Amino acid sequence: MALMTALAAQRRGNAPALIDEAGSCSWIALNSRVNRLIRALRAAGLEPGDRIAFFCGNSRQSFELMTAAHHAGVTYVPVNWHFTANELAHVLTDSQSVALFTDTRFASLALQALALAPDSAARLRVCALTSHADRTPDGFIGYEALIDAESDESEPEGQCAGGPMFYTSGTTGRPKGVVRLTDGPPPIESLKSMAQGMLATLALPPDGMTLLAGPYYHSAQWSFAFLPLLAGSTVVMTHRFDAAGTLRLIDDYRVTNLHLVPTQFIRLLRLDAPVKDAFDGSSLQCVWHGAAPCPPQVKREMIDWWGPCIHEYYGSTEGAVVTGISSAEWLKRPGSVGRVIQQTDVFILHEDGSAAQAGEHGTIWMRNRRGIAMHYHNDPAKTAAAHRGAGLFTTGDVGWMDAEGYLYLTDRLIDMIISGGVNIYPAEIEAVLATHPAVFDTAVIGVPNREFGEEVKAIVQLAPGLRADEGLIESLLHHCRDALAGYKVPRTIEFRDTLPRTETGKLQKRLLREPYWAATGRSI
Repeated sequence: MALMTALAAQRRGNAPALIDEAGSCSWIALNSRVNRLIRALRAAGLEPGDRIAFFCGNSRQSFELMTAAHHAGVTYVPVNWHFTANELAHVLTDSQSVALFTDTRFASLALQALALAPDSAARLRVCALTSHADRTPDGFIGYEALIDAESDESEPEGQCAGGPMFYTSGTTGRPKGVVRLTDGPPPIESLKSMAQGMLATLALPPDGMTLLAGPYYHSAQWSFAFLPLLAGSTVVMTHRFDAAGTLRLIDDYRVTNLHLVPTQFIRLLRLDAPVKDAFDGSSLQCVWHGAAPCPPQVKREMIDWWGPCIHEYYGSTEGAVVTGISSAEWLKRPGSVGRVIQQTDVFILHEDGSAAQAGEHGTIWMRNRRGIAMHYHNDPAKTAAAHRGAGLFTTGDVGWMDAEGYLYLTDRLIDMIISGGVNIYPAEIEAVLATHPAVFDTAVIGVPNREFGEEVKAIVQLAPGLRADEGLIESLLHHCRDALAGYKVPRTIEFRDTLPRTETGKLQKRLLREPYWAATGRSI
């Protein structure tokens, strides 16, 4: 049977399962639609192990499709809806997707991508538009027509577990698909243990109300929304994050759990006092944050406002959730991302492979205890570079661990600045700058220096209404000197109207660095 939707439908009946900006769907209706979708995918010739691409926004239809793929043994590729036609064409080609689902917002771009990749277009067995349109584009079928073609609502036979293949954000070249390998398609019952394990590990409430406040194509947002759905949680979603709107959704729907990133924390904290004062938030049981470093002052302010429901994790697309830390633990160990909470071992290693002692910096390496391996799709060189013996892999993060096993992140190897042979970690400087009242957002990068190789440069987006002048520059530098060693203080400060961040909060530092290094013939 469609294990998870059937169980939830029996238990929750006509209670809402999915709520988006256009309406809602009950658990009974979701189960029926998922069963028909599984049959529709099979009727189109899809088999376990095939890949399908989603180029659509946060919507009920996206979650229906993910649920159907999970029960049909199909791998689905959630594509960043900010991608250009060229980037989408690359993902369709690289993933060898045999189906494409998009909505009216992105249909034009999808058509351009298919024109750029005719081999991918010819390979598609299904090309469907998930939202209503007055005219369905040539080559597409309507999503509802696809479902309506299958009238049998009973549980399909022969199901096995599918899952997602996420593409990395592509900070160092084209996006790469991340594959977590197991021995053959997992049995359908594994979905139950996966969903229940997520609830237990992250202390998420059963049959709760989950808010999706970021794009589902990001692995963290997916994990903290879709997996609770499999366990019976209602999911309410919005396509784009709005700080004041998020507060309203939490109170209106009595949201119990959600995932946020530090950029969203900052937007929430900077709302006008009357808006913040009107927020109740008493329904919140668990608010997890991650995906990017959080300035300590920002986190303290969120805990002061929302209370001890704030939890932090460390993880990645490649390694899932690895560590976690509660508010109480973090207040005793500011800056830590916690101790291991999943079936993953964590090691801090020096460049020569030797183990770092407590308090020593090194590269963070991980190993899955269940033997699940990770590789980058169609990129054996990148896969090899991320691995070393005994099943260890790294995403390039640098950090250290204290004597009690609490992990602290320092930075990423690709972001590290080496000035005069000294390692400087931008995240540390960014955390200091973020606490200055004039700073709305900031990025620290290394730029060429003839004598030292690199020097520290801060790029700052000022709070609304402020203007840059020499006095403000000196104030920012003084703020840094009070908290940092002299060699870490920025040598220059530049002001920008905005910084290039993805909707998941990640700084696209490559875009900031490239102009400074373009004429040097090197990038470090």
